[in-house]
Amino acid sequence: MAQSIGALQLALEKAKEAGRKERALVRQREQSGNTDHINLDLTYSVLLNLANQYANNEMYPEALNSYQVIVKNKMFSNAGRLKVNMANIYFKQKNYPKAIKFYRMALDQISNTHKEMRIKIMQNIGVVFVRTGQYSDAITSFEHIMSESPNIRTGFNLILCYYAIGDRERMKKAFQKLISVPLGIDDEDKYIPTNDDTTSNMVIEAIKNDKLHQMERDLKVLAEKYIMTAAKLIAPAIETSFAAGFDWCVDMVKSSQYVELANDLEINKAITYLRQKDFNQAVETLKTFEKKDSRVKSAAATNLSFLYFLEKDYDQADRYADLAMNADRYNPAALINKGNTVFVKQDYEKAAEFYKEALRNDSSCTEALYNLGLTYKRLNRLGEALDCFLKLHAILRNSAQVMYQLAHLYELLEDPQQAIEWLMQVISVTPTDPQALAKLGELHDGEGDKSQAFQYYYESFRYFPSNIDVIEWLGAYYIETQFCEKAIQYFERATLIQPTQVKWQLMVASCYRRSGNYQKALETYKDIHRKFPENVECLRFLVRLCTDMGLKEVQDYATKLKKVEKMKEIREQRVKSGREGSARGRREGREGSAGSADDVKAESKQLSPVLDSGRDSGHSSSSSSIKGERLSAKMRSLPGSNEPYETSSPKELDASYVDPLGPQMERPKTGAKRRVEDDDFADADLGDDLLPE
Repeated sequence: MAQSIGALQLALEKAKEAGRKERALVRQREQSGNTDHINLDLTYSVLLNLANQYANNEMYPEALNSYQVIVKNKMFSNAGRLKVNMANIYFKQKNYPKAIKFYRMALDQISNTHKEMRIKIMQNIGVVFVRTGQYSDAITSFEHIMSESPNIRTGFNLILCYYAIGDRERMKKAFQKLISVPLGIDDEDKYIPTNDDTTSNMVIEAIKNDKLHQMERDLKVLAEKYIMTAAKLIAPAIETSFAAGFDWCVDMVKSSQYVELANDLEINKAITYLRQKDFNQAVETLKTFEKKDSRVKSAAATNLSFLYFLEKDYDQADRYADLAMNADRYNPAALINKGNTVFVKQDYEKAAEFYKEALRNDSSCTEALYNLGLTYKRLNRLGEALDCFLKLHAILRNSAQVMYQLAHLYELLEDPQQAIEWLMQVISVTPTDPQALAKLGELHDGEGDKSQAFQYYYESFRYFPSNIDVIEWLGAYYIETQFCEKAIQYFERATLIQPTQVKWQLMVASCYRRSGNYQKALETYKDIHRKFPENVECLRFLVRLCTDMGLKEVQDYATKLKKVEKMKEIREQRVKSGREGSARGRREGREGSAGSADDVKAESKQLSPVLDSGRDSGHSSSSSSIKGERLSAKMRSLPGSNEPYETSSPKELDASYVDPLGPQMERPKTGAKRRVEDDDFADADLGDDLLPE
């Protein structure tokens, strides 16, 4: 009884106590001269129970000694079969030669009348041979069993052995034997009421879910699992291509008692195509199910919807999600895929309804619960989103994605302490996630804890040294703490990541200048000038440095600075005059249109995108002036033939950059600039997993 509730230590103590009492009883009877009344069956039971409890507690040497006492006692008949238990212990200890020896000794001591027992021992011998890699010996054992008393487990093991030695023909024969093994269970029709007989219907209702029927169902599920696994295993090996092998397996299954498995095998064939990244073949295979029965059609359409969703073909994904729902409205995967297609169209209310329906059909559907949480977050219903993810966390305790979403929700709810706690849980599960570490740094920075923020930003940089926001924060931190030389390595890395952004190179030069290394600063500014000859800030600092250091080049750089500033001024005037010209052109166009008849005035107010030629002079003049404006604007936006491309860039980094280390220094905002969005974690989970069954 103690063993049955899992109290193995208590069971062992009780077994030992029983042994002590049994020995005391034997002594008492010997002393009183009642040796004829000694109960050998009781002694056998006590010793066997003790040995079993030792084995259950993994005290294998003691268990073997106890079994040995029983086996060597000639007074116990049929004790030889306990050598099976001893062999099992040797098997657990991976002492395979001794296990085979004891199994064979047990087999010799069991008569042919105990056929089932002998079959089970031979099955164990075959399994040990598989573990030792002696496949030919294992095949001999399994073949004998399949000829004497075939069963599903042995048939599957035989296929594995043939696969290991690469025997195609025998794999096929073994598969045919496997699907012809009789299960010895009643047909499901037995449990369907057939008439109005109340008594028989009550009996059927009573036995419909009894333990015998549950055992039959479990046996059938196990058989289907072995057949499916065997088919997937041998399909690529028995023919020249895996598709031909699958087709052979499907044909064999169709002619067997497992005919309903044929469709599941076909779906598995499509999934195998997916694993081989042959998406077209997968789609073609799944499309053949459109005219099959509803269950299979729903499964195939669900997978097709999933595939098209991943390929961002949302119209097709929506179509097949509808097909899957029409075939089986209670298929949660179909409802999730439908919800996903609505989600990407930003109809979040409708998406939430589909996810809720999926949860009503299957309350344990984690994908639906996750996506419902994301939907509520998009709808800004943060409390309901929080409920969803807290429920999900109770189911998926170690899901980093779920914990991250909880952290982000608390951040949106302006509870940074809770957000920090959840992010700490995220990094306990995925300690090398640079984005989570950076987010922790950002939150600590927001709370004013610079040292903790630095620690997390530095860890994030260590794992992913290419996040420009993290690099910028670390550089700014060292500048703020007056360690400019340490900031240099971060800005140099930023220069490698964004070589066309002049500001990082200017920051490097500025750090050298601020730390007193004027020579290195001068060299860096010269290098920047070679790469960006029209950068105003660079030229200004070159002029300042050359003046301070008393260098002759100061005049050259001063001349270049004036020239660049003049060019910049001219460009600004051109842009300004271009804008004025455009405005003037629009006014003239309006005045020209105003001179037309009243009905033309009314019509010109609602110009259609395409104008008929020769319809009205007012219209044509207006349209031509508009076209002229667009063309001139486009021409002006292009760089001149003697200007580098950067100079005409609308942002003009060279003109607007302010050195943060100069007299006009303004500390950049600390904290990573990039907010981690839902999509960082959510996108992968919006698509539901493949659900072939």
